[in-house]
Amino acid sequence: MAGTIIGNGLTIEGEITSDEEVIVAGTVRGKLTVEGPLTIDAGALIEADIGAASLQVGGNVTGNVTAADRVDLLAGGRLVGDVKASRLTIADGASFKGNVDMDV
Repeated sequence: MAGTIIGNGLTIEGEITSDEEVIVAGTVRGKLTVEGPLTIDAGALIEADIGAASLQVGGNVTGNVTAADRVDLLAGGRLVGDVKASRLTIADGASFKGNVDMDV
């Protein structure tokens, strides 16, 4: 069960910090810092720098991403920004524009 869900139709502007899992289905603008896994659902819009243990992107993300473990771009997911993570997977049908640093 998810620690926090930012639902579809909800927009948050500012800084979000969580020590547990977060699922975003709505819109976030600002900064996201999550000590657990972060999931960006299809249809979600993120305009923020992200720090998380791991990240799954099914929606649209614009911002730089740092993950302690891995970043997974799912089919239909879109990421524009730099990625710093030890592992990055890009599924067929996902799009990515930015730089990758895997030296973490």
